[in-house]
Amino acid sequence: MDLKQLQDLKHKLLREQSLSTVWEFYMDNFADLPEFIEEGDRAEREILDALIREICHQLFGDAFVIQDTMTIYIPAYEFYHGPLLVSDRIGGFIYFEDVRMGMVAIEEAPRNGRVKYARFADSTIPKQNAQNN
Repeated sequence: MDLKQLQDLKHKLLREQSLSTVWEFYMDNFADLPEFIEEGDRAEREILDALIREICHQLFGDAFVIQDTMTIYIPAYEFYHGPLLVSDRIGGFIYFEDVRMGMVAIEEAPRNGRVKYARFADSTIPKQNAQNN
Protein backbone atom coordinates (compact mmCIF):
# COMPACT_ATOMS: atom_id res chain seq x y z
CA MET A 1 0.00 0.00 0.00
CA ASP A 2 1.24 3.49 -0.83
CA LEU A 3 1.28 5.46 2.41
CA LYS A 4 2.36 8.76 0.84
CA GLN A 5 -1.18 10.07 1.44
CA LEU A 6 -0.32 10.11 5.14
CA GLN A 7 1.63 13.29 4.35
CA ASP A 8 -1.60 14.76 2.93
CA LEU A 9 -3.42 13.70 6.09
CA LYS A 10 -0.78 15.39 8.24
CA HIS A 11 -1.04 18.57 6.19
CA LYS A 12 -4.83 18.56 6.58
CA LEU A 13 -4.53 17.95 10.31
CA LEU A 14 -2.19 20.92 10.67
CA ARG A 15 -4.05 23.35 8.40
CA GLU A 16 -7.68 22.37 7.84
CA GLN A 17 -10.23 24.24 9.94
CA SER A 18 -12.96 21.63 9.50
CA LEU A 19 -12.02 18.59 11.56
CA SER A 20 -14.79 16.58 9.93
CA THR A 21 -12.95 17.06 6.61
CA VAL A 22 -9.74 15.71 8.15
CA TRP A 23 -11.55 12.73 9.65
CA GLU A 24 -13.39 11.96 6.41
CA PHE A 25 -10.06 11.95 4.54
CA TYR A 26 -8.64 9.51 7.08
CA MET A 27 -11.69 7.25 6.96
CA ASP A 28 -11.94 7.30 3.16
CA ASN A 29 -8.26 6.62 2.50
CA PHE A 30 -7.03 4.54 5.41
CA ALA A 31 -9.14 3.51 8.38
CA ASP A 32 -11.05 0.49 7.13
CA LEU A 33 -8.48 -0.84 4.68
CA PRO A 34 -7.01 -4.15 5.95
CA GLU A 35 -3.74 -3.50 4.13
CA PHE A 36 -3.39 -0.19 5.99
CA ILE A 37 -4.01 -1.79 9.37
CA GLU A 38 -1.38 -4.43 8.54
CA GLU A 39 1.21 -1.69 7.86
CA GLY A 40 1.64 -0.95 11.56
CA ASP A 41 2.19 -2.78 14.81
CA ARG A 42 0.39 -2.57 18.12
CA ALA A 43 2.03 -0.07 20.41
CA GLU A 44 1.69 1.65 23.76
CA ARG A 45 2.31 5.34 24.22
CA GLU A 46 1.57 6.71 27.68
CA ILE A 47 1.52 10.36 26.62
CA LEU A 48 -1.02 9.55 23.91
CA ASP A 49 -3.21 7.67 26.39
CA ALA A 50 -3.08 10.69 28.71
CA LEU A 51 -4.01 13.04 25.87
CA ILE A 52 -6.99 10.90 24.91
CA ARG A 53 -8.17 10.68 28.55
CA GLU A 54 -7.92 14.47 28.89
CA ILE A 55 -9.83 15.06 25.67
CA CYS A 56 -12.57 12.63 26.69
CA HIS A 57 -12.81 14.49 30.00
CA GLN A 58 -13.15 17.81 28.15
CA LEU A 59 -15.77 16.40 25.75
CA PHE A 60 -17.85 14.33 28.19
CA GLY A 61 -17.02 15.58 31.68
CA ASP A 62 -16.44 13.03 34.42
CA ALA A 63 -19.07 10.62 33.13
CA PHE A 64 -17.05 8.55 30.68
CA VAL A 65 -15.16 5.29 30.64
CA ILE A 66 -12.63 4.37 27.98
CA GLN A 67 -13.76 0.80 27.45
CA ASP A 68 -11.43 -0.17 24.66
CA THR A 69 -8.64 1.23 22.55
CA MET A 70 -6.11 -0.25 20.20
CA THR A 71 -3.06 1.78 19.26
CA ILE A 72 -1.25 1.00 16.02
CA TYR A 73 2.07 2.62 15.12
CA ILE A 74 3.66 3.07 11.69
CA PRO A 75 7.29 4.03 12.44
CA ALA A 76 8.25 5.28 8.97
CA TYR A 77 5.62 8.02 9.28
CA GLU A 78 5.74 8.44 13.08
CA PHE A 79 2.00 7.87 12.94
CA TYR A 80 -0.31 6.41 15.57
CA HIS A 81 -3.96 5.56 14.96
CA GLY A 82 -6.67 3.36 16.31
CA PRO A 83 -10.27 2.84 17.32
CA LEU A 84 -11.79 3.90 20.64
CA LEU A 85 -14.85 2.84 22.58
CA VAL A 86 -15.78 5.51 25.12
CA SER A 87 -18.86 4.81 27.24
CA ASP A 88 -20.43 2.88 24.35
CA ARG A 89 -19.55 5.68 21.91
CA ILE A 90 -17.58 4.57 18.87
CA GLY A 91 -14.61 6.71 17.90
CA GLY A 92 -11.03 6.79 16.82
CA PHE A 93 -7.84 8.82 16.88
CA ILE A 94 -4.85 9.78 14.79
CA TYR A 95 -1.56 11.24 15.99
CA PHE A 96 1.64 12.31 14.22
CA GLU A 97 4.55 12.08 16.62
CA ASP A 98 6.92 14.31 14.63
CA VAL A 99 4.57 17.32 14.82
CA ARG A 100 3.12 16.22 18.19
CA MET A 101 -0.41 16.73 16.95
CA GLY A 102 -3.45 14.54 16.54
CA MET A 103 -7.21 14.41 16.71
CA VAL A 104 -10.04 12.30 18.04
CA ALA A 105 -13.49 11.72 16.61
CA ILE A 106 -16.08 10.23 18.99
CA GLU A 107 -19.83 9.86 18.74
CA GLU A 108 -21.69 12.49 20.73
CA ALA A 109 -23.97 9.76 22.10
CA PRO A 110 -24.11 6.06 21.24
CA ARG A 111 -25.30 5.63 17.67
CA ASN A 112 -26.94 9.06 17.29
CA GLY A 113 -25.02 9.94 14.12
CA ARG A 114 -23.38 13.09 15.48
CA VAL A 115 -19.65 13.21 16.12
CA LYS A 116 -17.51 15.33 18.42
CA TYR A 117 -14.05 16.22 17.12
CA ALA A 118 -11.02 17.56 18.92
CA ARG A 119 -7.57 18.43 17.64
CA PHE A 120 -4.82 18.21 20.23
CA ALA A 121 -1.14 18.71 20.85
CA ASP A 122 1.06 17.28 23.61
CA SER A 123 0.86 20.62 25.43
CA THR A 124 -2.84 19.96 26.22
CA ILE A 125 -1.91 17.64 29.10
CA PRO A 126 -2.26 19.46 32.42
CA LYS A 127 1.10 19.76 34.21
CA GLN A 128 0.04 17.47 37.04
CA ASN A 129 -0.75 14.59 34.66
CA ALA A 130 2.36 15.20 32.57
CA GLN A 131 4.54 14.78 35.64
CA ASN A 132 2.89 11.46 36.48
CA ASN A 133 3.48 9.95 33.02
